[in-house]
Amino acid sequence: MDLNADVGEGMDDGPLLPFLTSASIACGLHAGSPLIMDRVVSLALSRRVQVGAHPGYADRENFGRAAVDLSPDEVRALVLYQVAALDGFVRAHGGRLAHVKAHGALYNRAARDLTVATAIAEAVRAYGGDLIVVGLAGSVQLGAARLAGLRAAGEAFADRRYLPDATLMPRSEPGAVLRDPKEAAEQAALIAREGYAVASDGSRVRIDADTLCLHGDTAGATGIARAVRDRLETDGVLIAPL
Repeated sequence: MDLNADVGEGMDDGPLLPFLTSASIACGLHAGSPLIMDRVVSLALSRRVQVGAHPGYADRENFGRAAVDLSPDEVRALVLYQVAALDGFVRAHGGRLAHVKAHGALYNRAARDLTVATAIAEAVRAYGGDLIVVGLAGSVQLGAARLAGLRAAGEAFADRRYLPDATLMPRSEPGAVLRDPKEAAEQAALIAREGYAVASDGSRVRIDADTLCLHGDTAGATGIARAVRDRLETDGVLIAPL
C-alpha cells in the first residue's frame, strides 16, 4: 500500500514526509508558489519520497475546493500547464515525476463526471504516458485513465469520513474530517487489510485502493501520519510507493 499526502500547500511539510512513500505537490494555482514547489520537491526527493503533481482549479480564495465550470479544453490545458510546471522542478532536482492527482473540487468532479475525467486523462497522456493517474477508488476517473492507455491507482482516505455510496462526506458536514490519529489509523487499517471503511451511517462500504491519502493541511497531520504508518506496519501491511 502506498501512503501519500497532499503537500506544498503552505504548511510545514518537513515533519510529515518521513512517514510517506508518495507526495502530491500543489502546482501553484490553488495553493503554493514556485518557491514552495521548488523547496518541497527538493525535500521530498531527499527523503526518497515519490513525487506527483497535484493540479487544481485556479481559485486560491477557496483553496480549489469550490466548483468551477470549465470546458473540457480548459480542463485539459489547466492540468497540462500545472503538470509541466511541477515536473520542471522535479527534473531540476534530478528526479522523475511519478503520478498526477487532481485536487479538491476538480478531483471530486472527475470522480463522477466522465467528461472532466477524460480531459484530465488526455492532459496526462499528452505530457507523459508513463505517469500514473490517481483518483478516487471506484470512480470514473480511473476508467477514463485506463481508456486513455494510462495506469490508474485507486485512492482511499485515512482522514476523511465516507458516505454509504463510497463517496467522501462533504467537508461542510460535521465529522467529515477524521482528526483523531487513532480513528484515522483504524480506518486506514480496515481499508488496507479488509478492503472496506465504515460509512457515516455505520454501514460497510467496499474500498479497493492502491494508495492511502492524508491531508497535509489537516491540523495534527504529522501525528495522524505517524499513527497510520505505525498501525499499518504493526498489522503487517507492506508500505511501498506506486
